Amino acid sequence: MEKDMKEIIFQRKIPVTRQVDVFIAGGGPAGLAAAVTAARMGVSVFLAEKHQSFGGAAALSSVPAFMRFSDGVNFMAGGIGREVFDALYGSQADFTELEFPIDIEKLKRIYDDMMVKSGADFLFDTTLIDVQAENGLIDSVILQGHEQLFAIQAHTFIDCTGDGTLAVMAGAHADKGDERGCMMPATLCSLWSNVDWERAVVIVGQDPDNRNLSRAFADGVFSVQDSSLPGMWHLPSDMGGGNIGHVFSVDGTSESDITRGIIEARRRMPEYEFYYNHYLEGYENAKLVSTGGLLGFRETRRIRGEYILSNEDYDSRASFEDEIGRYCYPIDLHPIAPGAEKSQYEENYLKGYGKGNSYGIPYRCLLPQDTVNLLVAGRCISTSREMNGSTRVMPCCFITGMAAGAAAAMAKDSSPREISVPELQKNLKKMGAYLPHTAL
Repeated sequence: MEKDMKEIIFQRKIPVTRQVDVFIAGGGPAGLAAAVTAARMGVSVFLAEKHQSFGGAAALSSVPAFMRFSDGVNFMAGGIGREVFDALYGSQADFTELEFPIDIEKLKRIYDDMMVKSGADFLFDTTLIDVQAENGLIDSVILQGHEQLFAIQAHTFIDCTGDGTLAVMAGAHADKGDERGCMMPATLCSLWSNVDWERAVVIVGQDPDNRNLSRAFADGVFSVQDSSLPGMWHLPSDMGGGNIGHVFSVDGTSESDITRGIIEARRRMPEYEFYYNHYLEGYENAKLVSTGGLLGFRETRRIRGEYILSNEDYDSRASFEDEIGRYCYPIDLHPIAPGAEKSQYEENYLKGYGKGNSYGIPYRCLLPQDTVNLLVAGRCISTSREMNGSTRVMPCCFITGMAAGAAAAMAKDSSPREISVPELQKNLKKMGAYLPHTAL
């Protein structure tokens, strides 16, 4: 803190409005999966979501596509992820595709329906602002509603914030970015109209939209010469979902960085509209309709758990006695600066794993060190930075969220560390989890 910064003491009494078995911070795919799972297992659940929709990055940041749900043979995100997939694409859809464009409004309704039917209690427009904890044992969380401050007490807490906010407030240790603290860039996703998809070049799993960037750089089209352009996904009719434009050196846990980043991203979007209109066939009349309400962040914190899933585990297709799921997305690290050299993982991204290959995710990755009644799920689980490039995507968040919700329900009269892992695996397999190396 700066020496000349003024401080005040802020104290007040606030009501404890709920006492529940399980509290969940965050309503993205991990939080939704955790809440629905725990509620279906018969425990009382309360979820706080700071925005006004479930779905996280897809619903709020307009991320245009789910990454792979399968290893090309087996459905990885079974259970909650399969319910979402079937409701969104149909139970007969080919789940072995690499990418799945998202109908955002339909997805929001699917999530609403799942949560309401589960019986889980929840509130939108409700932000976590503090945690009451001692020696790793959390007693309560402090929440800011639309106007009211209030507290929730729970037996077990699950951090599904993506940023590890609850865990850090409770005293858990975290890592952020690479060895210098540098993180992958953010992106302001977007919705486009008037795309001629019969002429646009689309190669699933590749980025053909970047093929004329060097010419556009030479012509002075861009204020930032970002040589990486994931591109646009084909949505219904003439619509497109854009994963377009990196915003560099933005820390997604800093409100000042977020403010600067989203202003910059919106300022640069007309440059991409000009590029698509003048340099790529099929996009001559493409029109930027809207940008997401939030910046999309690929990485912030990784909470240090009892096990740190590593890139070596990825390379060896590791299996674990305590695994709660398996996944297969390539290690996907975006460059941390414009024109940065590609890492070995960026170069190998297209190679992937090959059909039928996957790695295990240990339950220990959901258990933060030095805590008693806390689980983490989603983007902030315990991994190396490289491995986070795989586990961060939404289908994997369904996997870890479902496991955390089941574990929290089982810990109703104990702690997440004391539950039977074989019993957890048995429960998850009954729900549809892909656990081929564990016995019922």
